[in-house]
Amino acid sequence: MNYPVWYVPSFGGGLLIALVAIVHVFVSHFAVGGGLYLVLTERKAIREQDASIMAFVKRHTKFFMLLTMVFGGLTGVAIWFVISLIHPAATSLLIHTFVFGWATEWVFFLVEIVALFIYFYTFGKMDDRTHQIIGWIYFGAAWFSLFLINGIIGFMLTPGAWITNNNFWSGFFNPTFWPSLFFRSFMSFMLAGCYGFLTATFIGDETARHRMIRYSGIWALSSLALSLPAGWWYLSVLPLQAGRLVSGASPTISNAVMVGAFSMAALAGLLITLILLNPGARTRGLIVIVMIAAMGYMGAFEWTREAARRPFVVNEVMYSNSILKKEVERINREGFLKNAKWVKHKEINADNQIEAGKELFLHQCFACHTLKGFNNDIFVRTRNMSYNAMRKYLATIHEKRYFMPPFAGNESELKALAAYLTNGLHNKPLTENAGTGDDRGKTLFEENCAACHSAEELKPKMAGWSREKVRGALDRLPALNPAMSDYTAPPADKDAMTVYLFGLNNPGTAAPGVDKGATLYDENCSSCHSMDQLKPKMKGWSLEKIRSSLDSLPALNPSMPDYNGTSEEKDAMADYMSRQTGGAK
Repeated sequence: MNYPVWYVPSFGGGLLIALVAIVHVFVSHFAVGGGLYLVLTERKAIREQDASIMAFVKRHTKFFMLLTMVFGGLTGVAIWFVISLIHPAATSLLIHTFVFGWATEWVFFLVEIVALFIYFYTFGKMDDRTHQIIGWIYFGAAWFSLFLINGIIGFMLTPGAWITNNNFWSGFFNPTFWPSLFFRSFMSFMLAGCYGFLTATFIGDETARHRMIRYSGIWALSSLALSLPAGWWYLSVLPLQAGRLVSGASPTISNAVMVGAFSMAALAGLLITLILLNPGARTRGLIVIVMIAAMGYMGAFEWTREAARRPFVVNEVMYSNSILKKEVERINREGFLKNAKWVKHKEINADNQIEAGKELFLHQCFACHTLKGFNNDIFVRTRNMSYNAMRKYLATIHEKRYFMPPFAGNESELKALAAYLTNGLHNKPLTENAGTGDDRGKTLFEENCAACHSAEELKPKMAGWSREKVRGALDRLPALNPAMSDYTAPPADKDAMTVYLFGLNNPGTAAPGVDKGATLYDENCSSCHSMDQLKPKMKGWSLEKIRSSLDSLPALNPSMPDYNGTSEEKDAMADYMSRQTGGAK
């Protein structure tokens, strides 16, 4: 809201951050674990008086220095460049909150650079003990860099008590600090072994090559095994909503978790094969696959950690669109455009409604959605929705999709955004009818479901479903797919949508319309009786028994008044109740 938007419609910012960050993380964690790998492998060469191992350590150090200091340094700068363009507000919040933490990390990074240069350029020119001390200094500085960054990164997901006290240490030693530190440390050591695999394939002497591949494999496999309980610990301390997203409520995270699981299984299998079962499989091509599997495992964790914060960029503090949670109420009252500094339209009228809606999209939606692009394409996700459905969907978007921020703004701004997403993108008419009569079920579907499912997509999936099965599915959507939230509409609305959905495959027998009996039940009975309460009480009742009971409700229970509906209305309600309770006609 306080910064201009870097608009790249087809690519988006979130995907760019993810790509740069995952590559950097893959290198930066190697910079930590690789330091320990180097100093301990050098110690092994000194203890065993093995010149071939020492030569390998020197060559590996050169590769290590070029990858971590040159390429790693460039990707580190790239991260700062990208996040300052895409999430300037969040970047500013992190800098102002942890300014001395960042400063201390940069000091350790400077120590890393100097120590690594000395370590590499003094091979064979310094006594073994002093050279080892330099190596330990490098590893200590690298690990403390991880220690510091881990606290700041963990704060974004679990700020903990910082939300109430704004204390540096509360934010730094947040609830996920220790499990994350252990997990990242073991991942660093695992990557060190995987990179050791890679450079060991260039050793000319076959005996030394197989020896160092096995040595590196033990490093990687042991660290991978130790990372699993640390990862489980990490998951156990996630906030409730983040835990729900990780456990299946978010399709994006579900896909990332699946990639991570397959990568971990492939990595473990390849490591065991290369270490124990088949030395002949220790080819350079297979070891490259090991690196890809390791990157998939690490990348899945990073993607999951990032996505688990949704709808926030700093959990419970700042939404992913850079709006502070504490300011939403004021913005709803005063209007978003009035408070935004980098918008052209401060007031909305009939002439600028679509353009103002586009500005609202850029500031509130573009952080996560592209336009006809690679990631979360808003064009595809809005093509099935009418203007009226979109307007109602935006009003309750955070309730329907927890991982999306609530719309922040007044009613005219909400209508402007709905107008842009429907008329501006799809040229749909701007009508505000409520969807009554024959199109009630279709309207409810558009308002609640069309953002994720089109009727054309659902039609083949529901082929052969009975009306009762469709209706029952609306009562237990999370059981069908954990990513779907409960549909908490009144029974009459569920029945109307059932008629519409059932009619997709049965147009001759169930045209879209309203179930009159359901509406009558909802209006006259649902305030005291839920259908779930009545089902066991009316089990086995025939349609005739249900119909006759509507003529004598006080005889069933003196607290119930007579139902004075017409005979036709009683017939409709009896038919509805019979279908719901399983009564026989």
